[in-house]
Amino acid sequence: MSETANEELNQVTENDADTTSAEQKLEEDAKEFFTPNDKIDFDGVTVEDFLPDQVDFDTFCKSDFRAVKVKACEAVPKSKKLLKFTLDDGTGEDRIILSGIHKYYEPEELVGKTLVAIVNLPARNMMGIDSCGMIISAVNERDGKEELHVLMVDNHIPAGAKLC
Repeated sequence: MSETANEELNQVTENDADTTSAEQKLEEDAKEFFTPNDKIDFDGVTVEDFLPDQVDFDTFCKSDFRAVKVKACEAVPKSKKLLKFTLDDGTGEDRIILSGIHKYYEPEELVGKTLVAIVNLPARNMMGIDSCGMIISAVNERDGKEELHVLMVDNHIPAGAKLC
């Protein structure tokens, strides 16, 4: 076998190993994501009280919830809390959103996920970076300790799909 052919075979083998590893990771994520409720221990979990104020339908409709794909995620330098998300929101231009969730997630855990964001909030400057929206999360306490879960949706939902 020629040296070039041998190098190509090695590259294919490495790519197959990477693909297998990626496929295994996706399978593990899917198993955890789709765990039936009766298999999850909710003992010791409490949630915040519901807000007493009601929001009229027209006000609610002003919030633009969209599916966004995480293209990149990194810790913001000099911040213990902030993660900087580079998102595909379906417009063809990257959207940057900062979120104070580093306590709960490492950046690499979120790359490739499909999340939910409000995209029509005014830009807010944090640590010198404009954040153009808000990632939606669920918060609860378990045995007196706060937990946060980013709202992730099926990866089959395209970037920019409106949630209603």
